[in-house]
Amino acid sequence: MNKGEFLRKFHHVRQIIPVSDYPLRDPGKPAAVLLPIIEHEQQLTMLFTLRAKHLKHHAGQVSFPGGKQEKGDTNLLATALRETEEEIGIGASAIEVVGNLSRYRTISRYDVLPYIGFIRPPLTLSLDKNEVDSVFEVPLAHLLDQKNHLVHWVHRKGRRYPIYFIPWQHSNIWGATAAFVRNLSKHV
Repeated sequence: MNKGEFLRKFHHVRQIIPVSDYPLRDPGKPAAVLLPIIEHEQQLTMLFTLRAKHLKHHAGQVSFPGGKQEKGDTNLLATALRETEEEIGIGASAIEVVGNLSRYRTISRYDVLPYIGFIRPPLTLSLDKNEVDSVFEVPLAHLLDQKNHLVHWVHRKGRRYPIYFIPWQHSNIWGATAAFVRNLSKHV
């Protein structure tokens, strides 16, 4: 799949049923992430971060660049772009944002808006080692193929919730990060 094909499918007008998120009783804390798609000549890939191991929350987990909205952010897109630059050193001018997915509420009480952005190589990354241990790329074709998505069901407070997993080499993409990818796969 190339960029043009991705955009035709992503922007095709149709309603999808997003994966179930966590039903918060009160409004979640506003947050945003960027799903960075890298435009290599031969294929599209998606860039993931591995969170620093010393962090208090979600240490060592696979994630996308992003975080909670701060007072200086004019909107959630500004949040996603600011966090991407802070965490991995890619500035807004290098990112072509093409849209967003539906909001996703997490068990950690965040209401996350995922944005889709294209980035052309070469990548000049500058990792904030306080937040990011490393980065890696996964072929978009692998991520969009739902045969590669695993679902584990958990029970919490008398209800059943899915947790999504997408194995890739020595990494396991799971939780909200995998749910964002699964929602994207429903669009294309």
